[in-house]
Amino acid sequence: MSANEKSAILILEDGRTFRGRAFGAVGETFGEAVFATGMTGYQETLTDPSYYGQVVIATAPHIGNTGWNDEDDESSRIWVSGYVVRDPSRIASNWRSRRSLDDELEAQHIVGISHIDTRELTRHLRELGVMRVGISSLDDDPEKLLAKVLATPTMTGANLVGHVTTDHAVVVPAIGEKLFTVAAIDLGIKSMTPHRMAERGMEVHVLPADASWADVQATGADGLFFSNGPGDPATVTTAVDLTRKALAEKLPVFGICLGNQVFGQALGLGTYKLKYGHRGINQPVLDRTTGKVAITAQNHGFAVDASAGEPISTEYGTVEVSHISLNDNVVEGLRLTRDGTLAGFSVQYHPEAAAGPHDASYLFDSFAQMMAAHRGDPGAGTSTNDHDTAREQA
Repeated sequence: MSANEKSAILILEDGRTFRGRAFGAVGETFGEAVFATGMTGYQETLTDPSYYGQVVIATAPHIGNTGWNDEDDESSRIWVSGYVVRDPSRIASNWRSRRSLDDELEAQHIVGISHIDTRELTRHLRELGVMRVGISSLDDDPEKLLAKVLATPTMTGANLVGHVTTDHAVVVPAIGEKLFTVAAIDLGIKSMTPHRMAERGMEVHVLPADASWADVQATGADGLFFSNGPGDPATVTTAVDLTRKALAEKLPVFGICLGNQVFGQALGLGTYKLKYGHRGINQPVLDRTTGKVAITAQNHGFAVDASAGEPISTEYGTVEVSHISLNDNVVEGLRLTRDGTLAGFSVQYHPEAAAGPHDASYLFDSFAQMMAAHRGDPGAGTSTNDHDTAREQA
């Protein structure tokens, strides 16, 4: 019997049960149930290390239309713990497709479930919040599966960065003329992120999550970058300490997603868990410094605990909330100035936009300009390289 002919069961930690068909590998899996609202880009989502430990529910009803190609992976593998869809496409139709989504999930041993009411499941999580979940295509006994779900750890307090970071330094060369050197701390980095920096003349040294200040100095970095990543930001203390050292040494800092939460903690701000988080490629964000709204790609279940009110004085300078979510007023960005000069900034979303809108790609230019100003060479802040060129045209 093929996987898509086998029955499967999904059960949430509150006992809510959904029955459907096996999708991908046959087996059992557990994690935190979260929903992602993108209507496209499932390959990038599944290979995003930020989703480690999570069972992703696709809110778009029809998934798998374009199959799976060999160009759009954002890392070396699929990281999600499980995948939940309503109607898997029976046909993969794209000139770059090499195999079906179902086949790739099975090949990478990712357990999923299909033919369930994902709309109802999403509404349930929106009302009650994300929670632990289990999927099984081996045993359809809900009580047994629920007991296993309740025995799994929660995302709060989970230190997951060590599972996804690189174990050695990797250098991504600048595209065209080299203008800057960036040390990028891999907390779960997506491959498009150093690519976006390389397009702007940055040679990117991707370093492990436990990199020291000496490791950063050894690269000759003009700036320090912190990536996205999974888990509870309160556990990423090594990165927070490194950020403080960089700020004390007046090295420009830029962070995204988990990097935003690391930046906030380094400046004395706390973090907290959101009810159901922001995941998708259609999240509206207000830039409070310009009044402009960007549609952004996001994936986070935690947020920085700060107010969009008055700026806060810290030992490293003055920090203010630069961006907020227009859906729920969650902090979406921080800006640090020292003596009126930009010293560091961070955003909660993904400006590299893989997949997603390109509204926020200017932030990589802002990083270049900040490094140029710090180096005393403001003319180097604008690259003649082509920005935001896609790796392939779909």
